[in-house]
Amino acid sequence: MSRTEHHGGERPGNGGSLAHRVPDLGALELLLAVARVGSLGRAARELGITQPAASSRIRSMERQLGVALVDRSPRGSRLTDAGALVTDWARRIVEAAEAFDAGAQALRDRRDSRLRVAASMTIAEYLLPGWLVALRAQRPDTAVSLLAGNSTAVAERLLAGEADLGFVEGLTVPAGLDSAVIAHDRLVVVTAPTHPWARRRRPLAAEELAATPLVLREEGSGTRQVLDAALGGLARPLIELSSTTAVKAAAVGGAGPAVLSELAVGEELGMRRLVRIPVQSVALARDLRAVWPTGHRPTGPARDLLSLTRS
Repeated sequence: MSRTEHHGGERPGNGGSLAHRVPDLGALELLLAVARVGSLGRAARELGITQPAASSRIRSMERQLGVALVDRSPRGSRLTDAGALVTDWARRIVEAAEAFDAGAQALRDRRDSRLRVAASMTIAEYLLPGWLVALRAQRPDTAVSLLAGNSTAVAERLLAGEADLGFVEGLTVPAGLDSAVIAHDRLVVVTAPTHPWARRRRPLAAEELAATPLVLREEGSGTRQVLDAALGGLARPLIELSSTTAVKAAAVGGAGPAVLSELAVGEELGMRRLVRIPVQSVALARDLRAVWPTGHRPTGPARDLLSLTRS
């Protein structure tokens, strides 16, 4: 039996996974380089590996295929007849792999060209702008669209495939979504300076807050979920509005007390357009979360935005 016909012990079997019977791309690229430059050492340098590593890779491939591929001599390396045939096959495999890689890169480029974000109102208005400015510096070619709504709407958009990453403010994670806590927030009770509560000295009790008609966000919002949980579902709406800005404007205008994120009222409190009313025995703290469909961890721009929220 000639060295070209059989090499390296027992003949390889035909069973098992194809991955165990076909050399990997690195080995095939090395064989093509040897064929091109006529030297195992030069081929190793071209691929950025050591000559011993290249020799080991060729021997491993020969054992795997059961044939000798390269004759080595002081004058260089020459393909055997079997090696020349395997090289022709290897070239087609490598060309197919290059086409596969180009196609995968095109898919990544298309994915990375846009980012669809769905966020509940407080996060959309007071946190996301800064995060998106930072993302723009990292990914200037990514077009970002922002869909703002309450926490329920954010979950619906994610589950319908209409958003790549979402942000919610409620106490629980909607079904079908995975999440990560990205910040902490607290709801505060505020009134216009002319309201009688602005002059009170004792903190509000839960019972008094629950008995008072309030300017509130709509049901389904994270803010409303937290307040309802804190008051046992007893919150009384004076007016229900669908945005934080609208609730805040109504409170500033004297419509009545409101419950809002402290992120939203910092400027108004500082300018005394609103007054913060202390409360006792009412759990108004909450986590702010990034959310995405279960089992689909964010990738590309969505992953980068998620990282920025934690920095």
